[in-house]
Amino acid sequence: MDSTVTKEVATELLPIIRVYKDGTVERLMASPIVPPFPEGDPQTGVLSKDISFSITPDSSISARLYLPKLPDQQSHKLPILVYFHGGGFCIESASSFLVHRYLNILVSQAKVVVVSVDYRLAPEHLLPIAYDDCWDALNWVASHSARGATDKEPWLLEYGDFERLFIGGDSSGGNIVHNMAIRGGVRISGAFLVDPYFWGSKPIGSEPKEGHEESLLSRLWKLVYPSSGLDDPLINPVGPGAPSLAGLGCSRMLVCVAEKDILRDRGVAYIDAVRTSGWEGDVDLFEAEGENHGHHIFYPETDKAKEMFQRLASFLNH
Repeated sequence: MDSTVTKEVATELLPIIRVYKDGTVERLMASPIVPPFPEGDPQTGVLSKDISFSITPDSSISARLYLPKLPDQQSHKLPILVYFHGGGFCIESASSFLVHRYLNILVSQAKVVVVSVDYRLAPEHLLPIAYDDCWDALNWVASHSARGATDKEPWLLEYGDFERLFIGGDSSGGNIVHNMAIRGGVRISGAFLVDPYFWGSKPIGSEPKEGHEESLLSRLWKLVYPSSGLDDPLINPVGPGAPSLAGLGCSRMLVCVAEKDILRDRGVAYIDAVRTSGWEGDVDLFEAEGENHGHHIFYPETDKAKEMFQRLASFLNH
């Protein structure tokens, strides 16, 4: 008799994730976990380390910090980037290989200090927990500029310029960036959103008109935030009832899209809405022609990816 027990699947979103009725989760697309390099990454020389910090006595947040290789006599402070990784709110982490490789490249080119937030993932921790974790992490970073603050991180104090505090993210991380900026309350110099995961109940642009409610991106949002809907302002920032984009709490914004990405038209609609909202900041659009979602993360050696890294580095330094 076969003693193997076949577990029943509760939800399956291929090729991303499989959730079983007993509560266990298979993250099918997640890249391997890799360690930090406190002595420097062999390819880029970028230093990295893992930390955790407490916002309340009964909770803590983890993050991976990055510091570029610097000359012995470093005389000026560096921009600070609080980064939110992608993965549909349900896969990847601050220590995932793809995220780690991507940030090593970006840090080496942009010469910035990065705090990559390891927010909690759905479905074990349903939204809005990820937003709350990221908001707490952003406020913790910003608190380093206040006198008398406790639990300070030496890399931020020694190397970080709090007059140049940026937020950035890819895919679901780009969605998080918008939702951090629209909250206000933290002084942010700039924000970049790459291939942001925005969606809605009605298809727009080139999105397929049939089966929209049952599309992968619709089902993904229902998995990570089942008590919400597709026109929740968290996922549809230009939908009915969304707060005015004139209230975005930063002075500069860069939105990057990929021509072949199904999310491309949402990103363009977002930037058009920002431009017509009355927001007084500067916003730019960068489109990677002929490329698909996350191309620069999966294939960083291509010419288009290199162009993307140069654009991000330029944004973080001007």
